[in-house]
Formats: sequence, C-alpha cells, structure tokens
Amino acid sequence: MGLKRRAFLRQTGLLLAALGLSEASLSLLTHQYQQALAQPTRRKLALLVGINQYPESVCDYVPRGSALSGCLTDVELQQELLIHRFGFRPEDILTLTDEAATRHGIEAAFMNHLVQQAKPEDVVLFHFSGLGSQIQIEGATGHQYSLVPINGMLPTVDDPVIHDLPETTLLLLLQSLPTEQVITVLDTGYTSVGRNLQGNLRIRSRPSMPIGALDEAERAFQEQLLHAHPTAAWKRPRLAEPDAESNPYPGILLQASTPNRIATEAQWNGFSAGLFTYALTQQLWWAAPATTLRISFNQASGIVKQVAGTEQQPVISDQRSQKLLPALTEPGGNADGVIHSIDEEGKVALWLAGLPAIVLENASASLFSIAEPAGSDHATATAEPQRPASQLLQARSREGLTVKARGLSADSVMALQPGQLVYEEVRILPRNIGLTIALDPSLKRIERVDATSAFSAIPRVSSVIAGEQPADFLFGKTQPQILAAALPLANLPNNLIAETAQDVPSSPESPAHPAQNSYGLFYLGRDAILNTLSQEAEAVKTSVHRMTPQLKALLAIKLLRLTQNQGSSRLGVRAALETISPQERLVLQQETMRAPGTAPTSKVATLLLSEGSPILTASSQIQYRLQNYSNRPVHFLLIGLDTKGNAVIFYPPKSEPSATSSIWAAIAPGETRIIPQISAANWLVQTSSGLTETYLIFSRAPFTQTFHALEAEVRSKVDIRPVAALLNPLEVVQAILQDLHQASRATVPSDIPADTYALDVNAWTTLSFVYQVVAS
Repeated sequence: MGLKRRAFLRQTGLLLAALGLSEASLSLLTHQYQQALAQPTRRKLALLVGINQYPESVCDYVPRGSALSGCLTDVELQQELLIHRFGFRPEDILTLTDEAATRHGIEAAFMNHLVQQAKPEDVVLFHFSGLGSQIQIEGATGHQYSLVPINGMLPTVDDPVIHDLPETTLLLLLQSLPTEQVITVLDTGYTSVGRNLQGNLRIRSRPSMPIGALDEAERAFQEQLLHAHPTAAWKRPRLAEPDAESNPYPGILLQASTPNRIATEAQWNGFSAGLFTYALTQQLWWAAPATTLRISFNQASGIVKQVAGTEQQPVISDQRSQKLLPALTEPGGNADGVIHSIDEEGKVALWLAGLPAIVLENASASLFSIAEPAGSDHATATAEPQRPASQLLQARSREGLTVKARGLSADSVMALQPGQLVYEEVRILPRNIGLTIALDPSLKRIERVDATSAFSAIPRVSSVIAGEQPADFLFGKTQPQILAAALPLANLPNNLIAETAQDVPSSPESPAHPAQNSYGLFYLGRDAILNTLSQEAEAVKTSVHRMTPQLKALLAIKLLRLTQNQGSSRLGVRAALETISPQERLVLQQETMRAPGTAPTSKVATLLLSEGSPILTASSQIQYRLQNYSNRPVHFLLIGLDTKGNAVIFYPPKSEPSATSSIWAAIAPGETRIIPQISAANWLVQTSSGLTETYLIFSRAPFTQTFHALEAEVRSKVDIRPVAALLNPLEVVQAILQDLHQASRATVPSDIPADTYALDVNAWTTLSFVYQVVAS
C-alpha cells in the first residue's frame, strides 16, 4: 500500500468510521483523495500585513514607547509555513510591513494581488498583525471595529478624521474575491483597556476609542466596492458573535481573541511574536493531511491559555474549517522546521518554528534529521526508525527562530539543500532550567526591590521587570476584578483537577477571603493563580516565602510543558478527554502525528470537538480514553495543575482489573483503556472556575525513578483517591525526566553533555489537555 493511501487511512479512519462508511466507500474516498493529489495544484495567494513601529500620532501609548515588537515575526511565521508546509509559491505571497502598510497600500495590494488574480477554487489567505481599534464614526449609531494602518493617525482639532481601515472595508474586500476558499487571520484586538501592557504581554489594541468623521476617500472606496459587487451579501460585521449565521466573512475567520477580550503578543528569549500566530502556525507545522483546521485551532487555543490564562480567547468561525486544511496540506508530511541555508563552512541554518516556543528557547543542543522523501524506506517504516549519528544535525547556537547546526559526526553522509524539511530526533534539555517571574509594573519601587531580593533567595527562581524581558509567570497585587472573581469561591472546597464524589478537605493555601491588594502569582495575562493569594495583609518578602511551594509546582509544570512532543514522536498513542455527563462529548483528542502503522478508529469520533473550544461546566463527569496502537507496551502517567494551581497526579485504584503487578500497569499493544475504569469513581470537574492543565505521558519504559519519588506519598495515603494533591511535584517531575532520559539511552549518541536530559522523541509522548472550567 502506498504512503499516501496509508497516511490517509491512518489519519482519516477515525472520522470515516464514525460516519458509518463501508469498506467500499472508504476505498472510493481514498481513490478520490489520491486523484485530487495528482491533479495540478490550485493557485494559492496570500497577503500578509505586519506593523510594529506605529508612531505616537497613531496610538496614544500607555506607557509611552511601548510599541509592538512581534508583528513582523508573525509575517515571517506565516510566510515560512505557507511556502514549506502548504505549497504556496514565494511569488504568490505579498508582504506589507511597517511603512509600506498604509491604508491605501493595504487596500491596493488586496485589490491587485488577491481580487484581480484569484479565480474560483483558488485559495486566498489574508493575515493582519498589528493594532486594532474600536472607532466611533460621527453621525453613526454604535461603534465599529477597525484595523490600524501605519498612517492611521488619531483625529485632531485640525484633522478630525479617522484614518483607520474600517472593518466594513475589509469585509467588502473579502466579499469581492471570486473564490470561497478564503482564510482570514486577524492577530489583533479591539477592546480599549486604557493601556498597552497586560501583565507581561503587550496588548494589540488602542488604549482608547477615537471619535471622528470617516475619511471621504475611504467612503468613496467603499462605494466603489459596493458598486462593483452589488450582489455581495453585505451586512454590518458582528464579530462578537462568531458563528456561522452571524459571521458575514467568506470562508474561515481566525481571530486572536473575541472583541471584548485582549489580543496579545509575547516575548521569548530572542524574539517576540503574536501569541496566537505562533501557537497556530506551530500547530500547523505538526498537522497531518487529514487534520482539520478546527483541531489545530483548539490545540493552539490551549497554548494561548497556558501563557495568558483566560484573558485571551481565540475564535474560529465557519464550519468550512473541517475541509479546507486537508485541501491545503501538501502530501510531503508534517515537520518541525526547514533548512534555510548552508554556508561555506558547512553550518546549516534551520528555521524551527515548528517546535513549541518554550522548547525552541530551551533545547539549544537538540538533534535533528532530514525528513525522508515520500516512498523512502524511513518514510514507509512500520517501526520507529533509528538514525545513525552520520545522519543527524546538532544545534549549536540560536538567533531568534533560526538555529545554526552542524553534522553530529565527522563522517556525515547527508546531502543537504535549502528547503528540506527537518525532524526533531533527540530533545536535549539543560538540567538547571529555572522559573522566571515578572514583577508587575504597578508595584512600587520598594516593592519591586523587596520582591527581587526574595525571589533571588529561592533556588532556580529569578525575577525581571514585566514588559522588559521574557518570563513564565507574573507577581503582583490582586485587582478589584480578580478579587470579585475569587470571593464567590469562598465556601467551595479546594477540589482538584477531577475528583470522586466524596468531599475533599479545603487546603490552607487557598484563601477563603483574599485580602484587598493581596500579593499573588498570575498567568502572564494577569489571570490569578488562586492558591497563591492570601487572606492576610503581608509584606512582600513574607508573601514570596509563603509561595515557595507553589513556585516549585509551577517550575514542575514548566518542565512538563517542555516534554510536549505529539508532533515529533513516533510512539503510536492517542488520548481523548470525554465528558460522560451532562452529555457525552469528546472534548479534546491528541495523538502522535508521525507514528507508523494505522491508527484505530473510534466510535465516539462524531462527537469530536463538536462544541468548539474546550470549555467544561463545573461538576461535569469526565474520563480519559487511552489507546496504544504501537507494537510494544507503553507505560503512562497523568499529572497536572487544577484550576487553583495545585499540582495533582492520577493514582489508579488497586482494585482496577489492570492493576496486577503494579498499580500503574502498562497498556498492551492494541489495547484501549478508560481512566478511571471503575464507574463508581468517575471524575467530577471541580466546581472552581479557572484553567486546568493535564499531561498524559506515555513511555516505552517503566517510570522507575518516578515510582520511587511517589512511594512515600502512596504509603502515607490510607485511601488513594483517583486524583490527589502532589506534595513534591518538582521532585516527581525531575524523576519523570530522568526516567525518559534512561529510556532513551539505547538510541541516543554517547557524547551528549552530562548536565542535560537527552530524550529520544520516539521513547515517549507527552499529550497536553488544557481546558477552561466555568460555572454551570
């Protein structure tokens, strides 16, 4: 069976079987799919706009000088993805950045490059990264939204005109396209919050809403568009209601956030980018041909929430997202990056935006291989291939998103050329990775001085000033809206990620009544981590000392995030988060994208992501469905954070049928396991609102060191609950990394530095499940 058909059967078998298709129907659809691949590729056009350097006459920055810095990176991210993953020709991608991105420049480029060139069935993508705004047009009722061009000056007494690109114009431009295969990506925001910083993130919207007259040239251009396309189904945009009926945009609309929430950009070591754009493009590097855009979007949305909390809520509109991504994806397969160039000394420049940002900035010595062309022995292997050192590249240094690499051995036999896709093979992580805490700029100088001193006394924890350097979490004071959100939780038990129906005693770390202006830890978007708040007024150093256990738990979670590898692992596993009540629904599904063989089908596939973003109501009943379709037994762990920031771990009850020699029995090849297995112990989603992170870690070797770290806790618990608080999360996660390191020793080159974890991506898989809990 050919590679294309095998990949198609493996990746789409889930959805086809769920629809009740016969084997004959499946064969027919496979044949049609292969015919479509053989046909000449439809033309793919893109217009990418990014603006960093807005002058102060365009935006009333608060504080001054806080211009954007990640919008041009967004353009690069999209351009590299479109060329190397989706087969766009470079000449079919037009970019406008900074000074070139005037309102007239954007409109003219849209007309000349997209409207006048596109034909029916062509694919068109428009991307905008920059400031958005609410605008009030004099004489009009209500407000509308706009994209802010580089020359979108604010109205003045001498020039009381709004110079933005109104959303009405954008909508008319999009409806002028002669194709329905349209993707619009808007990494911008519209809410006016009076500032440009939110925690350690930069906000991509004007701080205030301008009021003025619509520019006459813009009004005339709108009339021209209406006259040229009188049949366009125009109506006033309603972005606050992004569903199929209210969304007037053709094709698919992808927004960084809802209009009433912030859209942000984040800073990592060496680069800044739109939080949404990086997460989305990274997930699309990993996407398989049959992956729907909605699945990639939901995975990206989880990444956004890991950083910003619930303050940023990405949105996808239009059901066509189930079909358009497979039509876009090239048959060559997914990847972690691409070779940009090779210099005369043999140094290879790798563009590695296919890796999660947290991995890219920490795994500076990792090993990579060249993706094999379709039909090669490695590409059609039925087991995880092992590459000799002569076929591996090792990262030596990094600048932004580009890594300089060399052949791992002197006898390298690789024939390298720009444009070749690359795979991550061995992830090499330093053992001394620390946690960086940003100090909220609203803190007084003496508070920042005391906090800096206090954090420096905690091993592997450092601090920076928010907005100036990258960070993992934020330290600051509670704000009125945070306090209001916390107070309704006063009488609720400190429940965990999921719990049995039995009561769980309240934890002293979670305050019943957070003190006014209490110090605490926050996600970078300033969502509070509730178990770090205090009900007592206290000094800065006292509060930091009190948070030491929580800081260790957050460092543990950072290390877990560094193990996510569902896109690069070839260990054939799948996991699904399902609700049992109030209704049966498959909330999230994760699986390895490069696993050899054929993935099993699932009878619950028709429920896959039917409700869009992963949001669960409190007290929902949940379970995890684990599937091993590799050719060897796999061991697993389930660990994470609950909505209050408590580290928790899954303990399978000893009475479960699978618990023979160990309470963590391996999953046999071909086996599907439900967690929990005992119906009486079904888990209830906690009643506290907030964000939950759960990590399912599969390994081809036992978690020996991890079990030793857990033994004391197991012995101390008379009744081991299915999910229980983890008292020593950092020690447990370090043991997990050591176990994965040990599991990789047989396949990792021997000359890896001793002060690192060297993890063969085929030895384990970490799948992450990030979902929001809301009141029922």
